Amino acid sequence: MKTDLLARARHFIDLEARAVAGLASVLDERFTRAIELLLHVKGRVVTTGMGKAGLVAHKVSATLASTGTPALFLHPAEAIHGDLGMVTGDDVVIAFSHKGQTEEVLRIIPYFKHRRVPLIAVTSNAASELARQSDVALVLAIDKEACPHNLAPTSSTTAMMALGDTLALVLLEARGFTPEDYAVFHPGGSLGKRLLTKVADLMHAGDDNPVVREDAPLLEAITVMTSKKLAATSVAAADGRLVGFFSDGDLRRYLMQGQPDMARPMRDLMTRSPKVVPPDMMAVRALEILREHKIIELPVVDADHRPVGMIHLHDITRAGIA
Repeated sequence: MKTDLLARARHFIDLEARAVAGLASVLDERFTRAIELLLHVKGRVVTTGMGKAGLVAHKVSATLASTGTPALFLHPAEAIHGDLGMVTGDDVVIAFSHKGQTEEVLRIIPYFKHRRVPLIAVTSNAASELARQSDVALVLAIDKEACPHNLAPTSSTTAMMALGDTLALVLLEARGFTPEDYAVFHPGGSLGKRLLTKVADLMHAGDDNPVVREDAPLLEAITVMTSKKLAATSVAAADGRLVGFFSDGDLRRYLMQGQPDMARPMRDLMTRSPKVVPPDMMAVRALEILREHKIIELPVVDADHRPVGMIHLHDITRAGIA
């Protein structure tokens, strides 16, 4: 029984895979024309469809919108009760319908014609009313669903989804859409945090930034590090420029030498020419530097090499950047 179930599962997956493989037949001048319409749209891409095809259309609109092509989903049943006002003459419509005869979709086509809105059809029926009324018909090579009763939309919706993703990805590349652009549309996600968060957003600045002069005694450095609750301090010259860095590690190494002199100046104990980062560096890059050099804190310097902040490894990881 178990073997039979697995065999049937493999059979259905194979049928769906064939549906996607059959999309090669759509990749011709019709596909190119559809891309040209979508690439040069002045308004938005409006997707529509009923039932399972409508769910695909909704997902395709979301994928387009998140990859640089402004888009929205229009429910065809709601459209005839006022939602057609969403569609303008600057838009392009993509209508999804397996058989191309969905009544609700066909009823809104006259409005598109009246507003001269280009219509792209995604259907499996080249002879359908939807295909006939469209400016571009992308005809899927689906004559039978994976459903053993040939009833539940399966192969057709799988192919529609794959074609919608393909349209979105071709447009993404044509627009030169970058990971940074993607992050702008996903500020709440981990990618957005990685690509949008800068050192300046996380660093300890102002009164929280530990800085001492190079002639400051060791006791003052320890006091500053303790009060700022950081394990290091930047060391600045009289003109305010960074000349060194003093950390807990430097302190431990000095204490191991014997009786410490708490009045000894920082210039004798600091690490000279430390690693530094600018405030406008991406936090993920600062994290790479910290990990590469096995350190937990970095001084942040401005264009004049003045210490304007301190960035801690934990500040970055706590922000969800890893």
